[in-house]
Amino acid sequence: MATLVVGASGATGRLLVNQLLNRGESVRIIVRTDSKLSPVIKNHKNLSITRANLLDMSDAALSRHVKGCHAVASCLGHNMTFSGIYGNPRRLVTDAVRKICDAIKSNNPEMPVKFVLMNTAGNSNRDLAERISLGQKCVIWLLRMLLPPHADNENAADYLRTEIGQDDKNVEWVAVRPDGLVDEDTVTGYEVYASPVRSTIFDAGTTSRINVSHFMAELIKNNATWLKWKGKMPVIYDKV
Repeated sequence: MATLVVGASGATGRLLVNQLLNRGESVRIIVRTDSKLSPVIKNHKNLSITRANLLDMSDAALSRHVKGCHAVASCLGHNMTFSGIYGNPRRLVTDAVRKICDAIKSNNPEMPVKFVLMNTAGNSNRDLAERISLGQKCVIWLLRMLLPPHADNENAADYLRTEIGQDDKNVEWVAVRPDGLVDEDTVTGYEVYASPVRSTIFDAGTTSRINVSHFMAELIKNNATWLKWKGKMPVIYDKV
């Protein structure tokens, strides 16, 4: 069995691929270019690289790439440039999540496939009616109106919550919500909660990308961790 990682050339995606390979996992990635991958990763015997634009792939081609995978992880995100924020595709993450879930379903796997989505602490889990201050609600509303990537992250998680839900026979999911992302060289202590324990707008915490990748790999490889968070949107913070 294998794990498909999309967004594998990004800052967190590269770390997740490395985490999985170090755990003995066979990894498939779909990237437009592999230039950002280290030679060690690119030449790893357990890594299979497909160079393509995911959203341009045919349904049949993507179904073939997903077939035989017990898990899929998405670290897709928008480039933080003007064109990346306001240009197309504005629904990059949502459309990719939908397309991948359709591909999984088309294979009718014997066991549900795990889908791990990297999301954001700025997105609320509406299943839990999380309490948010009026001030934060106003800021989030502005972000939703003014920054398409924020709305895209919300819609991607909402697709998993409402369209896939809790009882789909083909897809199980977890949406991982880090707070302010930072770069660190090694995995450090971190804490995971069902809901934010601080305001992501007025009292933001930090989460290292390598800790996010470690937790995502744990979800994929550790069944106890998966069962604890399946169908939920855990929030991850670095320990202070």
